[in-house]
Amino acid sequence: MTEYLTYHEIDAATDAVKARITNIPEIALILGSGLGELAESVEKPTIIPTNQIPFWPVSTVPGHKGRLVIGELEGKKVLVLQGRTHYYEGHHISKIGLPIRVMQRLRIKTLILTNASGGLHDDFYPGDLMIIKDHLGLLPMAGENPLRGPNLDEFGPRFPDMSAIYTPGLVELTEKVAAELGIKMHKGVYVGLSGPSFETPADCRFLKMVGADAVGMSTVPEAIVARHGGMAVLGIATITNKIDPDGTNQASHQEVLEVGDQLAPKLMKVIRGVLRQLP
Repeated sequence: MTEYLTYHEIDAATDAVKARITNIPEIALILGSGLGELAESVEKPTIIPTNQIPFWPVSTVPGHKGRLVIGELEGKKVLVLQGRTHYYEGHHISKIGLPIRVMQRLRIKTLILTNASGGLHDDFYPGDLMIIKDHLGLLPMAGENPLRGPNLDEFGPRFPDMSAIYTPGLVELTEKVAAELGIKMHKGVYVGLSGPSFETPADCRFLKMVGADAVGMSTVPEAIVARHGGMAVLGIATITNKIDPDGTNQASHQEVLEVGDQLAPKLMKVIRGVLRQLP
């Protein structure tokens, strides 16, 4: 395989997915750590293990099953990626964008991203939900941008605008849905780091100082590729652990998975409500 994502890889993966489905989905969801059980709610599912899709970056992280679940949810045709891949697993940053490119080849126009995050904001606690209004992409800033390499002109321009990477209309809709459901949702800035090590207390103090409200190891590359290809993007971070910048608490992946399981029903209510109101 080449270092950068190619049309051949995208088309081969897309063809493999198309060969297994009868209905083309219109909305895609990517599920974060501990949130994979949301895929079990999909009706009339067609399940495709991602290790059966050519060139698809395989997930190796506990809590990420690595499969596509394609079917119906709230009357909408959906594609759910149950188990994303991360940069820290050793994949080239451009390869993280392959699932998004396949979605775009399928003409999916809306992408809902969810993730498990550490709460940096003083008012964020485990069990909270945060609508992502913007992100701070330290990896792309440092040169590891998923669009690095030859531009895929069929998808978008060489220099795509990122001034509203998370679609304002979807942010407003989600706030409205949450209010109707009586579910408290924060709104804030997500910062994406490379992982897999959790942040040091000094890291966290710095991230808070520059305006980050929640921190994780995903989402940013996917959102960039999605916007490059003209998709509407909604991001929801689930706060699975509280970060104390003084370093008096410790983070663990097991804690992330456990709180993610507890959060899943609340997140599912919000996502179902958003799907119901999407045109």
